[in-house]
Amino acid sequence: LQKLIHLLQATDDPLIQEQALITLSNSAAFSVNQDIIRNLDGLSVIGGMLSDCVPKVKEKALNALNNLSMNIKNQEEIQVYMTQVCRNVESAPLNSDLQLAGLRLLTNMSVTSDYHHKMINSIPCFLHLLSEGTERTQLQVLKVLVNLSANPAMTRHLLKAQV
Repeated sequence: LQKLIHLLQATDDPLIQEQALITLSNSAAFSVNQDIIRNLDGLSVIGGMLSDCVPKVKEKALNALNNLSMNIKNQEEIQVYMTQVCRNVESAPLNSDLQLAGLRLLTNMSVTSDYHHKMINSIPCFLHLLSEGTERTQLQVLKVLVNLSANPAMTRHLLKAQV
């Protein structure tokens, strides 16, 4: 895992970055690896890949963060990227794998109300995706919206959102 994280830092080759991110994502399916990746500063390395200009690299980074977001300590570090994740969802092509990867991460990050406030500005986008997206996109957006709607503090923001 340490070598994969160092490889991500050392290379600019998108194909190598994709493969390293896929491997880290698969490794993150095991809770012990989630802690190891966090302790090796892997979350910030992976999070840094969200600003990459190659959509496939961003998508793989989002998938890795999604798997890593399954524990509270990781969520505390991943939350700093939520604004960027929301921007990626908003700017990604409609119904793209990149957009869906971002929505999946936002779904996990919105299970508790701790980070709902970071998604307020994206509510109009979510509602737009709900009306314009394919069934896969709509389903993922609904998961985010259901999580947000469970928080009474979000009611006003959800009801006043302009689409």
